[in-house]
Amino acid sequence: MSLSLRDISQETLDVDGQRYYYYSLSRAAQQLGDLSRLPKTLKVLMENLLRWQDGSSVTAEDIQALADWQKNAHADREIAWRPARVLMQDFTGVPAVVDLAAMREAVKRLGGEVARVNPLSPVDLVIDHSVTVDRFGDDDAFEENVRLEMERNHERYVFLRWGQKAFDKFRVVPPGTGICHQVNLEYLGKAVWHEEQEGKRFAWPDSLVGTDSHTTMINGLGVLGWGVGGIEAEAAMLGQPVSMLIPDVVGFKLTGKLRPGITATDLVLTVTQMLRKHGVVGKFVEFYGDGLDDLPLADRATIANMAPEYGATCGFFPIDGVTLGYMKLTGRSSEQVALVEAYAKAQGLWRNPGDAPVFTSTLELDMDEVEASIAGPKRPQDRVALGAVPQAFQQSNELEVNHAQKAHRPVAWYDGEQQHELSDGAVVIAAITSCTNTSNPSVLMAAGLLAQKAVTLGLQRKPWVKASLAPGSKVVSDYLATARLTPWLDKLGFNLVGYGCTTCIGNSGPLPENIENAIRQGDLTVGAVLSGNRNFEGRIHPLVKTNWLASPPLVVAYALAGNMNINLQTDAIGEDHSGKPVYLRDIWPSPEEITAAVQQVSSDMFLKEYAEVFDGTPEWQQISVSEAATYDWDEGSTYIRLSPFFDEMEKTPRPVADIRGARILAMLGDSVTTDHISPAGSIKAESPAGRYLLAHGVERTDFNSYGSRRGNHEVMVRGTFANIRIRNEMVPGVEGGMTRLEAGGEPLSIYDAAMAWQQQGVPLAVIAGKEYGSGSSRDWAAKGPRLLGVRVVICESFERIHRSNLIGMGILPLEFPQGVTRKTLQLTGDERIDIENLAALQPGGTVKVTLTRPDGSQQELATRCRIDTGNELTYYQNDGILHYVIRNMLN
Repeated sequence: MSLSLRDISQETLDVDGQRYYYYSLSRAAQQLGDLSRLPKTLKVLMENLLRWQDGSSVTAEDIQALADWQKNAHADREIAWRPARVLMQDFTGVPAVVDLAAMREAVKRLGGEVARVNPLSPVDLVIDHSVTVDRFGDDDAFEENVRLEMERNHERYVFLRWGQKAFDKFRVVPPGTGICHQVNLEYLGKAVWHEEQEGKRFAWPDSLVGTDSHTTMINGLGVLGWGVGGIEAEAAMLGQPVSMLIPDVVGFKLTGKLRPGITATDLVLTVTQMLRKHGVVGKFVEFYGDGLDDLPLADRATIANMAPEYGATCGFFPIDGVTLGYMKLTGRSSEQVALVEAYAKAQGLWRNPGDAPVFTSTLELDMDEVEASIAGPKRPQDRVALGAVPQAFQQSNELEVNHAQKAHRPVAWYDGEQQHELSDGAVVIAAITSCTNTSNPSVLMAAGLLAQKAVTLGLQRKPWVKASLAPGSKVVSDYLATARLTPWLDKLGFNLVGYGCTTCIGNSGPLPENIENAIRQGDLTVGAVLSGNRNFEGRIHPLVKTNWLASPPLVVAYALAGNMNINLQTDAIGEDHSGKPVYLRDIWPSPEEITAAVQQVSSDMFLKEYAEVFDGTPEWQQISVSEAATYDWDEGSTYIRLSPFFDEMEKTPRPVADIRGARILAMLGDSVTTDHISPAGSIKAESPAGRYLLAHGVERTDFNSYGSRRGNHEVMVRGTFANIRIRNEMVPGVEGGMTRLEAGGEPLSIYDAAMAWQQQGVPLAVIAGKEYGSGSSRDWAAKGPRLLGVRVVICESFERIHRSNLIGMGILPLEFPQGVTRKTLQLTGDERIDIENLAALQPGGTVKVTLTRPDGSQQELATRCRIDTGNELTYYQNDGILHYVIRNMLN
């Protein structure tokens, strides 16, 4: 095959009088062989390879290997993928812009051209992670929370406004607008991208990477995209392709329909449990089957959103008539909709009845079998049937620990002059939050209708429940108001608190002081119920030990019930005006009522709200910033600091040094999340980060969160492994970011220990179990360990994004041999680790690790190198991906 395949495949497509050029898969098939049974996701990758074929980063052999994938539904070949665009949110976006600004400083220092550090791909950053639920339960909550957000985060927003001016192709959606994934679904996503190049208008599949793991939500619109760490996204912005192995693709067949009373949330929790059990980490999931015929796009987006929870790279729904209907509803132009249909059909990306692609493996679900569910108490994949929730709560590890340690008595507290009792199982947070469900009109309308029926019967939210409504876009407020459901939600305390992630990201805000005091006094195990996608330990609120994911109507129901020990299937949820018991079935809306409400959602709502999406409030517009190409760093800032990652960088990389005498900083169990490694929530005053802020004159009330301070490496390195629920096995019985220096030594903070080892020039290692680094695509979960001095992480298995982030920061990811764990090795944390011959490292190769125990005995392990591709090895050899990008610019 010649290198002219790119030119051979070029074709034209005429749509409504407009001519588009594109790279035709059917023309390429004449050279490559039949491509018709490639999964739709791999067809998107195939088009990308054709379009970018250059004989270097993309070769004819790469393209043929992808075509030949059909033979075995698997291929061991590295490819380079270039997404059309990049999506960011502000928690991950601020450190990314800090890195870009720091890269400009490094390029300037090394004699390069500063302007070279500039995005080559379109970048949209949506400010959605900074609003906190400080005020709730009244009509002023939204305005007060937005005021506090602007006040606390002014310095960060000045920095982002500077970035908006300093960098090309960089747009910022201001605060108070919506959640990035919902804005992407409703407005930014095109399904098919088109652009003028050399006098021709070219079309290709819309695609992206995002600095938030739930970027996968856009797969519901037939747009291939997934989450990456900020450092990998920065490289993609600057023209570096995403290095990946051709993925396995798992087909998930959906048949039947959901029964009345069963929601999209129940469906996604079932799918999440099935796929996590099947094992899809690092794989694509592609949905097919007749069940998609009537599956609304909002339901598809809900399933796609939670791909990180089931572990897949993406959860993809092909383009079909449902896609076009949603694009029309959300105000996309008729020209764009026509192009999407014509292009998808021409490229074989359109979903047809009876499509039967080749898949690596398959699963099937009859949606008629889905039952009402929630997930918890600390993992999204742990689905619990609604009737089994009380038993699941009683069996939670937290409660078992507490039973052994306390008297387990209710605690009295006062609401004004009235006395109440708070006990184990109390629901203290009920939050309709997160892009996962607030993008779905059917479940939000169901919540509003349930609230209406409940209030009409005389039910009230329990007084200890902090309720909130935080939609992912302003359109939600429009359609709830049009359906006349807003007043009913307000009467139950579900007043609008902001347009952002809020509780789902840990910005739940403080509980009322009397509630917090009661929880502390009784050491109570209480619960939060939220319509989000994350319920990891320590994420939602420091005092809330069990967290449960549920549909918006069930969130309202639990606010009425007020306790996790109530069986909503059989127990009364409250009493009506006459004292008669009211059950969930009495207030659950009918399918006809929900459909009638959803039909009131109109295109005009989307057109109105997105007409001025980039404008922002007067306060946002009045922020004045410098026009300079490099940022004017403020040494006194506690929010934005020049990062140290390029301080010692030279034009030529040094040879990779072997790891000798490494000490173990932490030894961790299974399912350690990026929230455990780098929390996003509140900062405790007695923590290393809290002490730093106090020493720099920051009052406790102004600490804000770890997430908001990601532009300051001094805070973030002190916050690494600082999750209040993390358990380091080196200090058994202790929760929080603690370790020890020597056997029998006193516990001290991981930060303080790391600094002590650093002063002695001792490298560090982290040991862990399965699924290390699951959860958010949080680059600080790799940056923080790097600044602590961690050189290597050895575990049983990695989650995809975190593994990439470690490599991107120059940390070596290794996996124990099959059947070997920290437990079979009987590690204590006092061993020393030597890893030699790293200059000869090979992707996927065997790496010898030597353990030296305190008694001097040694043991060798043949670990597996989880640097999977040649490009990843190049990044590691350059001490990180951004170092490699800078050196390319300089050369």
